[in-house]
Amino acid sequence: MTPQEISFTNAFNANRPTLASFSKCASQDELHIVRDTFFIGMASQLCHQEYESFRVSLITDPTSFTSIASTLNTPKGLEAMVTAARASDGWEALLSVLDTVATAVNSDLDDIWMTLEKGRLEWLGALNSAHPLKVILKDALDQDEKTSDRDVLESKMIYIYALSLSLPSIEESSKESWRKVVKMEDKTNPLKNYDADLWDCRKDEWRPLDLGVQAAAERGGSSFEAAWAA
Repeated sequence: MTPQEISFTNAFNANRPTLASFSKCASQDELHIVRDTFFIGMASQLCHQEYESFRVSLITDPTSFTSIASTLNTPKGLEAMVTAARASDGWEALLSVLDTVATAVNSDLDDIWMTLEKGRLEWLGALNSAHPLKVILKDALDQDEKTSDRDVLESKMIYIYALSLSLPSIEESSKESWRKVVKMEDKTNPLKNYDADLWDCRKDEWRPLDLGVQAAAERGGSSFEAAWAA
């Protein structure tokens, strides 16, 4: 590795925890705060001159300084800092130089980030769409004193199917194949005329939905079991 590649790799690893916090975001706005915090962290280690100018501009600008100082050590502190950073005179120059440094070592930080953002937003969309059905399923399990492992498995299968409906990464043909297997009358309501005997996870048609939802959860920084437990 070249010295530039080593420096870039070290900076990336040092800021990896910030990047990983995308998995805690609940909206695109929150994601963009994490993204820009990551960019600032990378620039602080790779673009020293531009970062120093940027830092000084934040400190010397009364509006920025007041905003940051008033929210220091509060839940809004990071958001206030990023908002001030975006409005600063040195923001665009900082991002431009960081992009140049990344390009020089054949890295694309925007592309890396967009992969994470797309995965998270896709997963959040699926969670939101399937949430009402999950509530119904879990309430039914809680109210049944004789709930079995099989009942839980069947409920999870229904939830997986509901999640799959909002995931473009899963082929529509796979969803349709499963609907035919279980003789589903309404694709948006798997509980309508539900036949438990037909919902068998050992069937080949189930595998694309099961694996597809698990993969989408991983891209979104989560897991299916975490989504079910939430």
